[in-house]
Parts: sequence; C-alpha cells; structure tokens
Amino acid sequence: MKKVYKLFILASTICFTMGQQSQAQYVTTKVKTKHQAYTDSLKQVEYDYLLPILGQGAYSKGFDIPYPMGIMGNFFWTKQDILIDNLQLGFSGPNNSFDLQPVVDENGEEILGFGRNFNESYSVNVRPDIWVFPFLNVYGIFGFGQSHTEVNINRLGNREFDMTSVVDQGISTVGFGVMAAGGVGPVWFSGDFNFTWNKPELTDNATRVNVMGLRMGHTFVNKQRPDRNLAFWVGAMGIQMQTDTYGSLMMREAIPDETWDRKDQIVADYRDWYDNEATPAQKIIADKTLTPIMDNLEARNGESVVKYGIDKQVKDRWNMLVGAQFQLNKHWMLRSEVGFLASRTSYLLSLNYRFLGIKKKSTN
Repeated sequence: MKKVYKLFILASTICFTMGQQSQAQYVTTKVKTKHQAYTDSLKQVEYDYLLPILGQGAYSKGFDIPYPMGIMGNFFWTKQDILIDNLQLGFSGPNNSFDLQPVVDENGEEILGFGRNFNESYSVNVRPDIWVFPFLNVYGIFGFGQSHTEVNINRLGNREFDMTSVVDQGISTVGFGVMAAGGVGPVWFSGDFNFTWNKPELTDNATRVNVMGLRMGHTFVNKQRPDRNLAFWVGAMGIQMQTDTYGSLMMREAIPDETWDRKDQIVADYRDWYDNEATPAQKIIADKTLTPIMDNLEARNGESVVKYGIDKQVKDRWNMLVGAQFQLNKHWMLRSEVGFLASRTSYLLSLNYRFLGIKKKSTN
C-alpha cells in the first residue's frame, strides 16, 4: 500500500482539454536540490484544504502541486477536411414539400460525388476544473464560436459536376473531461479524454465530439523563483465525431454568390444529365431531391428550404502537437499549442487562474 501511495504522489500533474475545444496544462514538479530551501518549506506545509485528496502527502514529499481549483479562458482555432457520406435531401418550397430521401440510384450508389470538403472554426470557451487527486483532474467546458463549412460537389451520376455550398453559423459547446498523468525521471506524460456536444445554429441536433490527447514533456524550473517555470511538450491528438447530422437551410444560407453567378451553367449541366443519362429510378429520386433545388436556383429563389441529413467524419483522426506553458506563479499560467500534420491544423491560446478552494473544517 505504501508503494502505491508513493506512486500516486510521484505523479506529475498535467491537464489538457479541448472543446471545440479547450485545453490546459499544469505541471507538478519535485523541486531540485538547488532549491533545497524551497523544498524543505514545502515539506513543512500543513495543507488544510479539502482538495486534492492526498494533497498533504504530496507536500510532505516535497512536491509543489498546483492549486486545486481553477478557471481558464481559451481561444481555439482549427481547420480540417471532412468526409461526407449517406447524403439525404428533402425540399420545402411554395409548390412542393418532400421528406428526406437518400440520394442514391437503384443500385444503392451515391448519385452525387464530393470533392474536398472542409470546416474552419474558432471557439472561445471557459473551462472550470478541480484536482480530485494530485494525479487526476476533472473539468467542464462551456463556450461559443463560429463555424465555416464548405462542401464541394464534383460528380453527378457518371459525369463531372461543379457546385459549391458554403454554410456559416454560430456554435455553442458544453462538455466535460478527465485527465490522468504520471512521470518517469525528468519526463512527464498525460492522457486526457473529453466529450463535448457542439450545437450549430442550423442543425436539428448537437454533434458529439470525443477527443483524446497524449502528451509528454519536460519542465524547466526558474533558478531564482521555484514557483515559476517553463514547460515544453510534444504529443498527438485524436478526434472522433458523431456521424449523423440533420438540419434545414434556406437556399440563400447554403448557396454562395459564386454559385448563384454560375447558376445558368450548373442548371444546364443538370438538365442535360437528367434528360440524357439519368435512369428512370434516378429521375424518381432526383424529382424529390435535386430537381426542386435546381428549379429554385434557376429562379434565384433563396427563400426555399432545403432539408438534409448526412454522415460526416474528420478525414484524419490523428495529428501531431507541440506546445509550451509559462507559469508566472501558482496563480497564473499562460500556454499555447499548435496542431499540425495531415489535413488538420489548429492553434490554442489560453490563460489560467488557480486558487486554493475550500478549507477543511477545524477539529478544534
């Protein structure tokens, strides 16, 4: 039991969160012998606060643990490619209304094909957190942001086709997460898992996003100020999205000016495919999905409503990370992180304030 207890106390404490995403990192270090006076003072601390559990033991061993409660403000930007499958369309206009229909032919193959689709978004969020143990952190995520999604259609049946849809909308985010950490010699490592629900303005349901972050790094303690340090790390981040999304858009919200300007060519290409290449089964589906859209595009009627359902997923689930944190003192930390590799890039900037929290009840 004593060995297990020492293992818990020796854990380096790092925390990373993302919510579409918020992130954080804290470092608990055993202060080196050149700061022996500071280490000795830590061992003499009488820790009379409720959290973290085992906090007194950590101080008794000379570990400089972070204050147990904190609140963080984050700015997060990301751009990534997305994959779209299982497209369903419906239409609600002045003369007709259709329920969602899969846009597939009689063989179950997609009538429309997609080129490069991507999402670019930013979020501003607040992340309150609590260290339950010196090695375990739990947190919540609350935020809002803006999303820009571009979908490019490059195939209609067996022919090339060129049509673009662009949607800009606000997004709200709520979520929670948990992080565990440890250390081996001078290197710390962490594993973070969070779950967020992101609700775009124009969709019927929130999208769940699961994020896993794995990081390892090293902390450099200031020679004159042991409570001040600079940490660097590398790592990897994996993202998995809930696949199914349903919503409705006015055509003016989904069709950019560039597409309206090319409407004559787009409609002509569609009519030629419909008259000369589409099978009878494809025409039945097209009349309930694509034809009303083309009719209203030709009439430049942006008030008609397109209903949709899609399965979507990020193109690349994993990317690399590099980051740094400057701890001014035990109250204030500033950090930044960059994500890169494959089709996703990201940038994080965050400011964290920490405090001691609730004292234990006196036994006197």
